[in-house]
Amino acid sequence: MKITAVTLEEYRWPRVKPITNGKHTYTHVDYAIVRIATDEGLEGIGLGKGGIVERAIVESLTPLLIGQNPLNVERLWSTMWVPKLVGRRGQSTRAISAIDIGLWDLRGKAAGMPLHTLLGGYRDRVPTYVAGGYYEEGKGLRELAAEMEQYVSLGARAVKMKVGGVAIGEDVARVKAVREAIGPEIKLMVDANCAYRHYEAIQLARRIEPFDIFWFEEPVAPDDYDGHRKVVTSTVIPIATGENEYTRYGFRDLIRADAAAILNADAKIVGGITEFMKVAALAQAHDLDISPHGSQDVHVHLVAAIPNGLILEFYGPSFDPMWGQIYEDTMALNDDGTVTAPSGPGLGLTPNWKHLAPYRIG
Repeated sequence: MKITAVTLEEYRWPRVKPITNGKHTYTHVDYAIVRIATDEGLEGIGLGKGGIVERAIVESLTPLLIGQNPLNVERLWSTMWVPKLVGRRGQSTRAISAIDIGLWDLRGKAAGMPLHTLLGGYRDRVPTYVAGGYYEEGKGLRELAAEMEQYVSLGARAVKMKVGGVAIGEDVARVKAVREAIGPEIKLMVDANCAYRHYEAIQLARRIEPFDIFWFEEPVAPDDYDGHRKVVTSTVIPIATGENEYTRYGFRDLIRADAAAILNADAKIVGGITEFMKVAALAQAHDLDISPHGSQDVHVHLVAAIPNGLILEFYGPSFDPMWGQIYEDTMALNDDGTVTAPSGPGLGLTPNWKHLAPYRIG
């Protein structure tokens, strides 16, 4: 089998209402698909975010891939990753990630098996939490509590909310309201998206400890390993981080710094599935769990494949106006708060090209 073409398609659609986390506001959803064609008719689907930089990098890497066997993922990853020029961090690593995900999708399709089976097949159903609790205009404590109650009614046994966008006292009140709304049996995570200095994160952590927080995610900036460690040693709440970390080398340094108990590696950022599996093995060697950030459609396979896959992040219908229309089949929560790993070959994703077409921008 040989690669004959690599193309990037970009899509963008507006949100009904902008959402805000600890540092950023999002008015639109950005979505990109890398399509890898072969001479045997199989096509791999990789997921990215798009944009001018990612497009340029994908186009620059394409000549290195044409004519190559897409099953040789280690060879192709090493060919693309030249850290003096491409791949050490940032958008170039994200472009490699999107391509690598497409190559693994092709691997699964060529083997005729789901990616989670090909990668290890540890389980078929994975525990899941619903991510939400963003700041929005007009969303007060009552509305926030109602949102979280709705997730629980859909089957969620764990939920996550944002902190870091308002004064610490206001966030403490928000966390308290959510805990009271969902009850004591539902896991509750908080996510600051790097909004704090370490001393601020410690203040918040100590004030929300009574609300039985399952983890405190990204309390400080990604490169502030010392700050992470100071937060880790100052609270009983487990610290989770890593969604903005790159390659196995970045996670090696996170682990050495004792910066987190739970690693939020993201296959779309870290270097693709090839690199994610190395991070998972590194974490396993240190008795650390992996809970991937974002993109449940990719990460359900990875959490299902490994023994130290802790829990899957899940975005439901209220998060994305195009939810249920992006793919031919849409993953849903089971009654017990799990999701079932797809049974189709590869990622098991078939984009709904008809519904996506009006939103194509590149």
